[in-house]
Amino acid sequence: MEYRDRHVVVTGGTGALGTAAVAALTEAGAVCHVPYMDRAEAERFAFRKHAQVKLVADIDLTQESAVAKLYGTVPKLWASIHIAGGFGMAPVAATAKSDLMKQVDMNFVTAFLCCRAAVIAMTATGAGGRILNVATRPALEWRAGAGMIAYTASKAAVAALTVALAEEVVSSGILVNAIAPSTMDTPANRRAMPDADPAAWAKVEDVAATILFLASPENRVTRGAVVPVYGRS
Repeated sequence: MEYRDRHVVVTGGTGALGTAAVAALTEAGAVCHVPYMDRAEAERFAFRKHAQVKLVADIDLTQESAVAKLYGTVPKLWASIHIAGGFGMAPVAATAKSDLMKQVDMNFVTAFLCCRAAVIAMTATGAGGRILNVATRPALEWRAGAGMIAYTASKAAVAALTVALAEEVVSSGILVNAIAPSTMDTPANRRAMPDADPAAWAKVEDVAATILFLASPENRVTRGAVVPVYGRS
């Protein structure tokens, strides 16, 4: 897949899946613009000194002004990939409104604001582009969201955003899709579930390969899809 000299925003790019996505994108020739808030994570980021990676500091993706600042640094945006988000597990009786709004902000609001900014930027170039959101398996299989309802609802909103937006902007040559991961094999998940067998979990490199295709110029027809990336789990 050919990304040479194409500019791509990758939110959450310093995390486990984000790092795998940036690796695949830069190998394909893309220039990746990676916002971050966590300076320690950015310091550990394997591609922080890569010639095709532009780190953008102190970007709070829940704030319109910060998102505008981020997209204002990107010339001729081709793709916008929204991996940033957060997880919260609690039964509904133990979930306060503040907990719910935190999940909505981290997952839905960040995706919405970045989608909006990407559409504006891509429409201005007239060259179309690609938008990729990250939902989750419970966003498609709601019963699987028991015990983490705030998280599930916020990610279901991301799925709905994806499908509706895909219909809205297709005439501008912008294809919008999402992936819906199950449990991925990351250091954080291994720490959180030390007794689980990660052999069936999706590898981040394999999930990144799906992202790479959906956000590529070679994807000419897929839009409005929320693609399961479950591995064998």
